[in-house]
Amino acid sequence: KLFFTDYGNAAKVERCDMDGMNRTWIVDSKIEQPTALALDLINKYVYWVDIYLDSVEVVDYQGRKRHTIIKGRQIRHLCGLAVFENYLYTVNSDNLNILRINRYNDTDVQSLARLDNAKEIRVYQKRTQTAVRSHACEVDPYGMPGGCSHICLLSSNYKARTCRCRTGFILGSDGRSCK
Repeated sequence: KLFFTDYGNAAKVERCDMDGMNRTWIVDSKIEQPTALALDLINKYVYWVDIYLDSVEVVDYQGRKRHTIIKGRQIRHLCGLAVFENYLYTVNSDNLNILRINRYNDTDVQSLARLDNAKEIRVYQKRTQTAVRSHACEVDPYGMPGGCSHICLLSSNYKARTCRCRTGFILGSDGRSCK
């Protein structure tokens, strides 16, 4: 799945398959400017920062179990968001402080460090990387991902795929080759 935010005419958090199909709104009310987004891959939760509402909120992958993690002036101007164990990590764009927020206790907010020009944050740890299983976009014996001549995108599950073409090409009737 691909998760993303939009705050044009109607602010929302959405998800879709990797090929863009099955687009679904998972949050579309009481939301103004959702920016940074992070996933808890183990428990299947989506966290986001709303910079207009000065809040960090969470829902499950279906848009249920919504609640506010933290709200208020102490978390104004956040950019970037990452989840690891019991904490959310984010960057305050005003003072460039890296913040650690306990996702179960909103009084536990710590400033960890200051980094010049920090705008994004990621946690890299072996446990946060999902195990790779065989999938529909694996390279075939001819070196083509999923048998696609240009681009292979996973679809509704890891066994299904959609072929797409680079700009200037169109997909042939076989659904795999680009012309």
